[in-house]
Amino acid sequence: MNQDQLKQRAAEAALDYLADGAVVGVGTGSTVNYFIDALAAVRQRVAAAVSSSAASTRRLTEHGIPVLDLNETGDLGLYVDGADEATRALHLIKGGGGALTREKIVAAAARRFVCIVDEKKLVERLGRFPLPVEVIPMARRYVADQLARLGGDPVWREGLVTDNGNHILDVRGLDIHDPVALEGEINQLAGVVTVGLFARRPADVLLVGTASGVVTLARDA
Repeated sequence: MNQDQLKQRAAEAALDYLADGAVVGVGTGSTVNYFIDALAAVRQRVAAAVSSSAASTRRLTEHGIPVLDLNETGDLGLYVDGADEATRALHLIKGGGGALTREKIVAAAARRFVCIVDEKKLVERLGRFPLPVEVIPMARRYVADQLARLGGDPVWREGLVTDNGNHILDVRGLDIHDPVALEGEINQLAGVVTVGLFARRPADVLLVGTASGVVTLARDA
């Protein structure tokens, strides 16, 4: 099976976590696009969605799935999103698509966060994928200097402005041996909106699409 088929396999498995008539949080990215397409086939099961990006909002709307603002819904029962990297501890790097801040907000509001990935995204330690950090534009240089002091090599993702009007620094070379501590340290830098480490609020369930089926990893296991 190719990588797209593995993504689709994981995405379709996430349908098992839907509660009929609920509002579901929906993330961003290529794997999530497969989930949105699968959700469209059973859209009578969900009342609406809360989306983490303009791109996902467009795709949901095209499928006839109503999209609500999180301020209208409050807490969510379920959030489904992908990741750029994931560990067996269910710590994640996210933000390759540029929607990390909204993704982090929706994940925080959800009682259960189901992450869907293909097997290539499962790693022993986070950090091969450059760590995205969303920053206020005027603070980009300052934050880059602070990230360099932490041992990273930050690169401005030129040409991209987030849905929130901010910039993203992609940081290579960080030693992410303690994702929880590093998430807190980077988030405390003045000018940082958020960092693409999802460790303080990790996934609750990780669905990994493999050639032999979907492997489920859960925090409560």
